Amino acid sequence: MGHFLSRKGTSQTADRSRRRRRPLRGKVPVPPPPPPRDRSCFLRGPCMLCFLVHSASPPAAASEEPPPPPPAAPPLLYAALKAPEDRAARRLLRFSCRRLLLSGLLFSSPPPSARRAGPALESSEAPPEMVCKRKGVRLLPCPPRKQPRCAAAAAAIPATGAGSPASTPPPPPEVSAAAAAAASPSLPEQHLCPLPCASDRARGGSPPKDPTVGENGDDGEGLAEAAAAAPAGSPSQLPELDGREKGEAREPNCEEPPENPGDCCREPQPPSPDINQLPPSILLKIFSNLSLNERCLSASLVCKYWRDLCLDFQFWKQLDLSSRQQVTDELLERIASRSQNITEINISDCRNVSDTGVCILASKCPGLLRYTAYRCKQLSDTSIIAVASQCPQLQKVHVGNQDRLTDEGLKQLGSECRELKDIHFGQCYKISDEGMIIIAKGCLKLQRIYMQENKLVTDQSVKAFAEHCPELQYVGFMGCSVTSKGVIHLTNLRNLSSLDLRHITELDNETVMEIVKRCKNLTSLNLCLNWIINDRCVEVIAKEGQNLKELYLVSCKITDYALIAIGRYSMTIETVDVGWCKEITDQGATQIAQSSKSLRYLGLMRCDKVNEVTVEQLVQQHPHITFSTVLQDCKRTLERAYQMGWTPNMSTAS
Repeated sequence: MGHFLSRKGTSQTADRSRRRRRPLRGKVPVPPPPPPRDRSCFLRGPCMLCFLVHSASPPAAASEEPPPPPPAAPPLLYAALKAPEDRAARRLLRFSCRRLLLSGLLFSSPPPSARRAGPALESSEAPPEMVCKRKGVRLLPCPPRKQPRCAAAAAAIPATGAGSPASTPPPPPEVSAAAAAAASPSLPEQHLCPLPCASDRARGGSPPKDPTVGENGDDGEGLAEAAAAAPAGSPSQLPELDGREKGEAREPNCEEPPENPGDCCREPQPPSPDINQLPPSILLKIFSNLSLNERCLSASLVCKYWRDLCLDFQFWKQLDLSSRQQVTDELLERIASRSQNITEINISDCRNVSDTGVCILASKCPGLLRYTAYRCKQLSDTSIIAVASQCPQLQKVHVGNQDRLTDEGLKQLGSECRELKDIHFGQCYKISDEGMIIIAKGCLKLQRIYMQENKLVTDQSVKAFAEHCPELQYVGFMGCSVTSKGVIHLTNLRNLSSLDLRHITELDNETVMEIVKRCKNLTSLNLCLNWIINDRCVEVIAKEGQNLKELYLVSCKITDYALIAIGRYSMTIETVDVGWCKEITDQGATQIAQSSKSLRYLGLMRCDKVNEVTVEQLVQQHPHITFSTVLQDCKRTLERAYQMGWTPNMSTAS
C-alpha cells in the first residue's frame, strides 16, 4: 500500500495505475489544485499511517542534538534507505498499513512492521493539513458515511487528544514512525467495535490477499482514494470503505459497517411470534373461549386456516342460537346434517323455529344431552316428545314459559329419559301434579328442579320429589300452590344445598326452622315475599345454619333485632338482603356491620328508615362490605360505565 515517491519522482507502475483509474461516480467535483506545499505524503494517498506519523509527538529531550537542517530540495521520506532495502520496506509498510486499517487497531498500538520500516522521519514543522501527492488537490471536508466505531469512542477521542501538531517539537532522529504512532492517544478495548474481518485475520496465519493489490505487488487505488475523502484533522475517523470503483471486488467475508454506529453493539431483535405457530390443539382451546358470533363472524374470516379451525367438530357440540330470529327449521336441519354430534343446544327466543325443526334436530342428534328452549311459545308437546324419544341420554331440559306444554310431554320425559338430572318448567301453566309425579318416579337421578308460578302444582308433587329423588340439591317452588305440609317433606333431602321458597303464602316459621335444623348442607335459603317470617325465625336460622352463606329476606316482617342476631350468632353468612323491610333502621345496619365477621353484602334497598348518610359512613368504615341502596347502586353503575370508557353527553343532559 503506497510507494516511496518524491515530489518530482515517478514510477512506471504508478503511471500505469493512473491510466487504469476511472473517475468515481457521485463524487464532488475536484476544486483547482492548491499551490505547492513544502511537505508531501510519502504514500500515494493520505492513509491512516500518515495521520499517525504527523500527529502529536512527545517533546525531544534537551540533551539530544537538533535535527540537521533540511537540504535545498525537500528530501524523500525514508530516503535514507538504499536500493536493496527500498522494495522490502515498501512491502512491509504496505502490509502493516492494510492490516492495521482493516483490523480497527490503528490507534491501539503500533504494528511491529512499522518499527522495522527504517529510520525516523525527519520533519521540522507539521503541515496544517494533509495533501494527496498523487491527486495534488486539497482534501475535501466530507466525513465518511459509515463509522465502524461506537459513538462513545468517537466522543472520547477528541477529549483525550494532544495539542495541535504545530505546537509539538520535532521528534528526535532515533524515534521511529511506530513510536510516533504510539504517542497518540489510544482507545480502550471496550470502546472499539470490531470489524467483521478482524477475527478472520487474527485466526489465519497470514492475511488474505487483498483484491485491491495487483499481482506485481502494487496496491490498488480505491483505498487511497477513499482515505483521501476523510478530514485530515480528525484522526478518530477511519477512511470510507465504500468509495471504491465498481470494477473492484470487495474483501471476502467482510461486511459493511452499520449505518448507525451504535447498532454494532446491539443484539439482533428476535423475530416477532406468530400465533399460527402454536399447535392446533392450543388454538382450538383459545377459540373455545369465543362466543358463537366471535368465532363464526370474526375469527373464521381471518384466514383459511382459522376458518378450518372454527369448523372443527368440537365447536359444534355446544350451540347457543338464542335470540337469533334468522334461525329457522331449514337452518336447524343443515346444522344437524353437518354435525351430528351436537350435545347441547339453546334455541331460546327463536320465534321462527317450530316443532318440525326440533323433531329433525332430535332425529339427527341422538346424543343430545342438554336442551334449552325458554319462551318458545310456538312449541308444543310434539317437540318435547321427539326430544325425549330420540335422545334417551338427555340430562337437562329447560323449557320455561311454554304455554302449550302439558303433562303429555312430561310423561314421555319421565318414561324415556332415565338420566335426567336438571329440569326447569317455570311458567308452564298447563303442567299439573300428574306429569310431575311421573317425572319424579321415572327420573331418580334428579338433582335440580325449578318451578315458578305453576298453580296446578301442589304439595303432592313436592312429596313425590322428596320421596323418589334423594339426590336433589336444588329445589325451587316459587309461587306454586305449595304449603307447609308439602315443604316439610323436604327435610328428608340430606344433600339439599339450595332452597327457594319465595312467595309461599302458607309457609310458617316452624317449617322453615325445622328444615334448617335437619338439612345441614343448606348453603342458600330464599324466603322473600313471605310476610310470616319474623325475627324469631331469623334468629334460629342464624344459630342452626352451620353452613348457610346466603339468606334472602326481602319484604319479610323483620326488624333490627333480626340483623343483630345474624351478626351475633352466625359465623358463615356472607350475603344478607333485607330490602323493602320497612322496620329496618340505622341501628340494625350498623350493628350487623360491626359485629359480623363474615358479612360481605348487605342489601338495604328501599329501607326507608335507613339514612344515606349512615350508609356513607358504613361504606368508609367497612370497605369489605358492599352496601346496596338506590344511591350506592347508582354510584357503582356509573363507576363501571366510566371504567368502560363512557362519558356523559352534556348536550343531551341539558
